[in-house]
Amino acid sequence: MATATNQYQPDYAVPPGWIIEERLAALGISHAEFARRCGRSPKLISEIISGKAPIAPKTALQFEKVMGLDASIWLGIETDYRLHRERQAEARATEESATWARTFPIREMTKRNAIGTPSSDGQAVSALLTFFGVASISAWQVKYGKANVAYRHSQSFESDESTLATWLRLAELDAERQRCTDYTESVFKRALEHVRRLTSAPVIQALDDTRSLLNHAGVALSLVKPLPKMRLSGAAWWLSPRRPVIALSARHKSDDHLWFTLFHEAAHLLLHSKKNVFVDGTTGNGNDIENEANAWAAESLVPHDAWNRFVVAGDYRASNVRQFAQEQGIAPGIVVGRLQHERLLSWKGLNGLKVRLQWADSSSQ
Repeated sequence: MATATNQYQPDYAVPPGWIIEERLAALGISHAEFARRCGRSPKLISEIISGKAPIAPKTALQFEKVMGLDASIWLGIETDYRLHRERQAEARATEESATWARTFPIREMTKRNAIGTPSSDGQAVSALLTFFGVASISAWQVKYGKANVAYRHSQSFESDESTLATWLRLAELDAERQRCTDYTESVFKRALEHVRRLTSAPVIQALDDTRSLLNHAGVALSLVKPLPKMRLSGAAWWLSPRRPVIALSARHKSDDHLWFTLFHEAAHLLLHSKKNVFVDGTTGNGNDIENEANAWAAESLVPHDAWNRFVVAGDYRASNVRQFAQEQGIAPGIVVGRLQHERLLSWKGLNGLKVRLQWADSSSQ
């Protein structure tokens, strides 16, 4: 019967260069003289001593003759040293991978059936790489890292990077499942005109109809429940030159924010670069691109002239807000939200005219 044995694996290894230096000092031989005696270049000897170059069998035989230490010993020292360095590198890589995996909302991802329940750090890393469709953490950094995302978060609403990437990937996977025609800008603009009128319809049906309209225009519309540590209203990007995506989180749980965000993301698709991923956390202060998207969304929902006439009248009673919204063919909550944003109403004023939204507990997204 075989007997199990314990292998001695010290947590250190002596670099061959140390032994070479000691032997040369004992023999009174300089590096240059040693190179000449071995018939090798001074550069190679220097690299071997510094650990940059390994001791090959031929070199070990030369060392044996010059320094009187068996070639097998030199090769053993070299092997132990290189193996020790590989073990250290592997341990660092394993710990770095586990640390990377722990930054993701694993529990929430398993709850949404995005990944299975991992039983180890290694399984978690593998599941995450499969979920994101990449082969390595470095590939993930290239595709999903901050460098590839154009943020619009205010400083007080920054999202965790890994959580943000997870939410974007959930939206991306949902978008890939949608059957869309090739994108046509003119059809997309007409679809948005219909969507504007749908804002006054019951929200669930309006969203279903909106997705159908946008899919027909070549645009995928993904509604993905926000993740913990995420302060995100929506995003827009191009999966391919013929497939743009609008993703909404409905994190404010009100119809005015939902519809304004949709039109804001639509503005990015119509007005801005196809190379960027636009990630929008608030509808407040932003850069020029975001301000342009805000202005386009506001004008699309309530034309400037009509809005000015309503504001000049200055009567913001609920009945007047309802009447103005009906005249414009939009949800009254949109009017309330804009009045609040422009500080013509308090943030609590007329909130009863907004439709409150609720994510279903059974949602896998």
